[in-house]
Amino acid sequence: MKAIISASELASDLAGPRPPTLLDIRWQLTAAAAAGAPPFDGRAAHASGHIPGAVFVDLDADLAGPPGPAGRHPLPATEHFGAAMRAAGVSSDEPVVVYDGSQGWAAARAWWMLRWTGHPDVRVLDGGLAVWEGPLATGTEEPVPGDFRPVPGALPLLDADGAAALARTGLLLDARAGDRYRGEVEPIDRVGGHIPGAVSAPTAENVTEAGLFRSAVELADRFTSLGVTEGTEVGVYCGSGVSAAHEVLALTIAGIRAALYPGSWSEWSAHDSRPVAVGADPQ
Repeated sequence: MKAIISASELASDLAGPRPPTLLDIRWQLTAAAAAGAPPFDGRAAHASGHIPGAVFVDLDADLAGPPGPAGRHPLPATEHFGAAMRAAGVSSDEPVVVYDGSQGWAAARAWWMLRWTGHPDVRVLDGGLAVWEGPLATGTEEPVPGDFRPVPGALPLLDADGAAALARTGLLLDARAGDRYRGEVEPIDRVGGHIPGAVSAPTAENVTEAGLFRSAVELADRFTSLGVTEGTEVGVYCGSGVSAAHEVLALTIAGIRAALYPGSWSEWSAHDSRPVAVGADPQ
């Protein structure tokens, strides 16, 4: 099953006999907003224009639990996530397409959550709303409730101890920007740096200048250059488990199975007892 879909393919599917359930996951990292700018309002952006039929899903409220010791975007309670997906019209036997504004991080988080909890057919709109050339609808949608019942475990998952172990025995990729990995800047979390043994693999390098995913061959070559070999166990983390989902998606496109560490650096760095490495050297 393909993990991404082009805008033209989506337009064709929406006009076909079995249109997918559409979820709009527009979201921005608050700390990335310009100084003094109001927080991004995904719901308002959705109401002002969305792909017809798309239902807004709030990443912070529906795809994550409350911030705390487990990180800034810990996994939500399974029951809460399931209720949110059913309210958005998601059913187990109907295809789902998720999109965000353009970056793909939030959409990838929704893709990962649905796939991890057992939905068999979820794709991300490659390039997000920015590449959609069809008409837009305004206001809100009133979907028919779906029947999706999440069962976690369909994709591999890491906790902090598992991430630390994988950095020694396999390949742990850090999906944040290189300067955060090296500890040169840290705009959000308590301390800068990376998990000892982790390899820098910025999410931004998974896509072209146009914001579309690189080809499966290009992505496979990229991850091979970072240390993926046949039989390598691979895991990914980022700041809080959002952009890392985008990296897991890129690895999936390349045909590589990878585990996600949802707590990521926001969980790891919150505990003084956990070691921190700085600089370009993984160790």
